[in-house]
Amino acid sequence: MRLTSLIAGACMAALGGGALAEEGKVKVGMITTLSGGGAGLGIDVRDGFVLAAKMAGNDDLEIVIEDDQRKPDIAVKLADKMIQSEKVDVLTGIIFSNLAMAVIPAATAQGKFYLSPNAGPSALAGKGCHPNYFNVAWQNDNLHEAAGAYANDAGFANSFILAPNYPAGQDALTGYKRIYEGELAGEMFTQLGQTDYAAEIAQIRASGADSVFFFLPGGMGISFLKQYADSGVNLPVVGPAFSFDQGILQAVGEAAMGVKNTSQWNKDLDNPANKVFVDAFQAEYGRLPSLYASQGYDTANLLLSAMAKADISDAEAFRAALKEADFASTRGDFAFASNNHPIQDIYVREVIKEGDVYTNKIIGVALEDHSDAYVADCKM
Repeated sequence: MRLTSLIAGACMAALGGGALAEEGKVKVGMITTLSGGGAGLGIDVRDGFVLAAKMAGNDDLEIVIEDDQRKPDIAVKLADKMIQSEKVDVLTGIIFSNLAMAVIPAATAQGKFYLSPNAGPSALAGKGCHPNYFNVAWQNDNLHEAAGAYANDAGFANSFILAPNYPAGQDALTGYKRIYEGELAGEMFTQLGQTDYAAEIAQIRASGADSVFFFLPGGMGISFLKQYADSGVNLPVVGPAFSFDQGILQAVGEAAMGVKNTSQWNKDLDNPANKVFVDAFQAEYGRLPSLYASQGYDTANLLLSAMAKADISDAEAFRAALKEADFASTRGDFAFASNNHPIQDIYVREVIKEGDVYTNKIIGVALEDHSDAYVADCKM
């Protein structure tokens, strides 16, 4: 997909093929997942970003959007095209960490800014950090660390844990184990994109576990939860928001009711920016926003806040303006740690039903003013 005139006359200029952005303008290349497995995540990031741009009404922001199809080789080709032909100033949009690892180091090495609205692999938070790379969502381990903290509070002592075998899945289990104080009944990596979990559920049943922690985003989580509910295994489940987010819950249905999950955002966070966002997103798109939509929205507003303070041609000043994070986040308090990853609260949510709609409500705070475990390894 290529977006050449996003909101004509309202917030973006029409994009000329491969032309440099005019002086004072910022040209953004968004590479995200818009088809196949995980498309809902990319669509929500895109829609949140576009909404913030439209609301700002800033004619100096230009956007090119492409679909990576959740394939690293395609993401790399798109990034090369955007940098070499489109002459973008900023890249954003990637959902999956294996694609992020394929694209971000090369982009920042060429002097481009990368603002991540989602993927936060540990390799880019520690020794692989870069002054031009800012993660606006979280470092991958964070929500899983919060799940470990909740498991401790809930008294779980023998968790069975599983996640897909790719960078974010590896970070997920590392994060849970970092905070969780109990024993492990089992630990398993599944295939990325897997949809049949009969073998894994059989192992959970036989393991003697008292709880299950899993990270299975998108369609993987839908498949697992439905099969788990049908299996008769009656162990409490905890996980990150990625497996219990707004776009997933309607497909999962009753199987998700009452499940506790962790997130740095929810639609009921009580701050002015979030109320504006939730109302505006529903009005624009006719659906409740997801975690991913909030991250896309915040990413655009971070960029717009930097544009108000510095010209993109002055990289040092623009970098400093990004670092200030002088925008009204949907999360309320927001700041960057020294490795350009967020410092923020992470909440415990519970899946509920409002009328006919499955959604989440915040029931507590798992971690306050939380950064990540890799800050000290980042030397910049």
